[in-house]
Amino acid sequence: MSLFKARDWWSTALGEKEEFDQGCLCVADVDNSGSGQDKITVGSYMGYLRIFNPHPVKPGDGMQAEDLLLEVQLRDSVLQVEVGKFVSGTELLHLAVLHCRKLCVYAVSGTLGNVEHGNQYQIKLMYEHNLQRTACNMTYGPFGGVKGRDLICIQSMDGMLMLFEQESYAFGRFLPGFLLPGPLTYSSRTDSFITVSSCQQVESYKYQVLAFATDADERQETEQQKLSSGKRLVMDWVLNIGEQALDICVVSFNQTSSVFVLGERNFFCLKDNGQIRFMKKLDCSPSCFLPYCSVSEGTINTLVGNHNNMLHVYQDVTLKWATQLPHIPVAVKVGNLQDLKGVIVTLSDSGHLQCSYLGTDPSLFQAPKVESREINYEELDREMKKLQKIIKESTKTQDILPRSEKDYDDLRITAEVSPDLDVVSQAIDSEVRAEAVPSVTVKITLQSRLAVQKTKLSICVQPPLALTHDQFIFDDIESCESKVVALSVFLKGNCPPAELEGSAVASYSTPTDLNPEGIPRVARCKFRLPLRLICFPAQPSKTANHKLTIDTNKPPVSLVNLFPDFADQSDEDQVNVLGFQFLTGSRITLLASKTSQRYRIQSEQLEDLWLITKELTFRLEEYFKKQNSKDFTCTFSGSVPLQEYFELIDRHFELRLNAEKFEELLSERAIQFRAIERRLLTRFKDKTPAPLQHLDTLLEGTYRQIIALADAAEENQTNMFQAFTKLKSATQLVIMLISLWQKLSTDQVAILEATFLPLMQDTQELGWEESVDAAISHLLRTCLSKSSKEQALTLTSQLSIPKDTSRLKKHITLLCDRLAKGGRLCLSTDTNIQQTMVMPGGCTPIPESDLEERTGVQDSTTMFTSHRHLTKQKSKTDFPQGALEEAEKP
Repeated sequence: MSLFKARDWWSTALGEKEEFDQGCLCVADVDNSGSGQDKITVGSYMGYLRIFNPHPVKPGDGMQAEDLLLEVQLRDSVLQVEVGKFVSGTELLHLAVLHCRKLCVYAVSGTLGNVEHGNQYQIKLMYEHNLQRTACNMTYGPFGGVKGRDLICIQSMDGMLMLFEQESYAFGRFLPGFLLPGPLTYSSRTDSFITVSSCQQVESYKYQVLAFATDADERQETEQQKLSSGKRLVMDWVLNIGEQALDICVVSFNQTSSVFVLGERNFFCLKDNGQIRFMKKLDCSPSCFLPYCSVSEGTINTLVGNHNNMLHVYQDVTLKWATQLPHIPVAVKVGNLQDLKGVIVTLSDSGHLQCSYLGTDPSLFQAPKVESREINYEELDREMKKLQKIIKESTKTQDILPRSEKDYDDLRITAEVSPDLDVVSQAIDSEVRAEAVPSVTVKITLQSRLAVQKTKLSICVQPPLALTHDQFIFDDIESCESKVVALSVFLKGNCPPAELEGSAVASYSTPTDLNPEGIPRVARCKFRLPLRLICFPAQPSKTANHKLTIDTNKPPVSLVNLFPDFADQSDEDQVNVLGFQFLTGSRITLLASKTSQRYRIQSEQLEDLWLITKELTFRLEEYFKKQNSKDFTCTFSGSVPLQEYFELIDRHFELRLNAEKFEELLSERAIQFRAIERRLLTRFKDKTPAPLQHLDTLLEGTYRQIIALADAAEENQTNMFQAFTKLKSATQLVIMLISLWQKLSTDQVAILEATFLPLMQDTQELGWEESVDAAISHLLRTCLSKSSKEQALTLTSQLSIPKDTSRLKKHITLLCDRLAKGGRLCLSTDTNIQQTMVMPGGCTPIPESDLEERTGVQDSTTMFTSHRHLTKQKSKTDFPQGALEEAEKP
């Protein structure tokens, strides 16, 4: 046992199977606390970024929960972390994180905590630079002698130095005779970059020479470039050290600076001009080093770690101290932690992080005191491993929560919809202008397997549908006890709903021995409402503006068998033709072909086709499922009605703009009203009454304007709700037609639904148009992208109401075109790999696709003249007997 073993002050192990290197460790006051206390920042090749503030109760303690200030997982591997003045307009310290293809600068801030868990820390992305080339390492400093800020220089794997003036890209230069990247540093005294090339030479380049050299647009220089007016990149000085370098560092002391180079067998100390001050031959293979100024001794000391788990302290060439470490260090730093100056921070390649100090006290083993432990730590370890295994398995899937292994729930919830409408309608306060508004009864049954408590049942349907009761509260439900509640559903709004589905959710708590209050749980079920709730049989209509044809692979089925609740069994005409009329007045006609396997749905409004089309496909699937036919499929070979769909989008967007205008006018009139009130109040309080000067008339007129504007805003809000409901119905119809047209799988249809229906309710702060545009843009630049140029596009993170809908309509048309050309919807990580780029001189806008460049002024529907699925189709024809068969003929 060595007396010179490093004294462990604080240590921890980072992650599992993570890798680290010399650039992954940084010690600085990254949160700008001003207390002089440094924080330890560690990044890993697995993409984890951690910030520690060690506070051991006694030396040698392990990490406590409050020592870890922040832990985030970034998308890319972390090559290097540095702390400096990287943000313009402020001299506060910020954190720079270098990835393979990206440079990110973060601000680390803390929020004062009000509970025992301590303060909360978070990082905020200030800016980022996408790199054109794969990065190797970086350095920073006041390039060119700037004051109060630091610039960043990144060395790529192919020998290009990319310089960034904080938020903007400055220039890039290729190093001459480059083969492999080496360590890189910056000397502020000489304003030069120093590196070690693959020729085993220490090379110095002035910043001014780099700035005025020929721009590095191409890797090889042509004869024309050699004869150009730009200066060639030349070295300031060069020194051959005869071995490869592991690291390089510049230390300034007493108005002089020295360049320290760690080689494979020696470490060198050079002057500013490249002359050797001294060199030291090492006995062991080094792994890392750190030169630092010793203020007390007035010298420069060097910490050198090696592969024998040793850390040597050199003063010039003299070995002053040798201490043993528990691991091989790949990075070493010195910092001030908890009022302890000069703490040595070391990091191994496997993630062993240790803060230690030098001493001569022997580390003697002391037997722990025998204590009565009631906790079985082995059992806790087994439980922890089991839980970690569940967490790892759950992260492999798309599920938010791990699936339960049991096939039963503590509380089972079922919903039963009455097959008949209520004899006496339970509809109340309905806005539907019909003679009678029907209602249907839904029975919800709660069956408890165990005793549960605090049970709350909530039932939800999509507006404009409404419920007579939407919440039920039960105090306690005993084991094997059932609770049954009944409620009625009816149409309240004066427009057809977009969905005929509802859901019932029960939240409850299951008490345990350790938690008598109970563990919160949720049970859920869905139910389907009958079509008779919103429409009734009617005479078929002979004229229609919108028509859809659904193809099947099975013989046609009589409509009397498909819709027995709408068809009259004795009427032979209803075998092939059936009429539906919504309570709101719209009429839809359904035709079945006698000879071919087709069905046609037609109506005056596009959105009215949705519910009947969905009901038709659903009943066809149920019918053939009862016939034990498993290969039944529906297809669509007509034209996707994009133009009519776009008209609904424009109508909804127009109402949103009107809502903004009403809100602005109301705000102006309210300000005016309050100003007049203040004037009148001042006049009334005055001891010497003054004439009102028609302020009372102006007050009354402003009040009337406010009331009129409020009524108009309320009416516009009602119209916008109806327009959004119609837009959702048309959107569902378009999704169905695209899925039948391209024969999409269930997962692909779910992606389309999540893209086109991201919102259940439409608000002014976050509307349907900007949400759908952002989702479609993401698909177009990931799984549906045509080139890396589209994948390099960076979308804005802020969603705001657009100026018009032309961009959205263009993206929807482009999405259909990509699907028509063989594109496939997918959310796998392989498809989402983005090839990011950086453009010199700032971010120049890139056209979203080659197709959009070619059709900048072309109408959104005319670009699909070669695709018969995406054209406008309108026709008004009568249908005598056999009209569908005649329409099907070429």
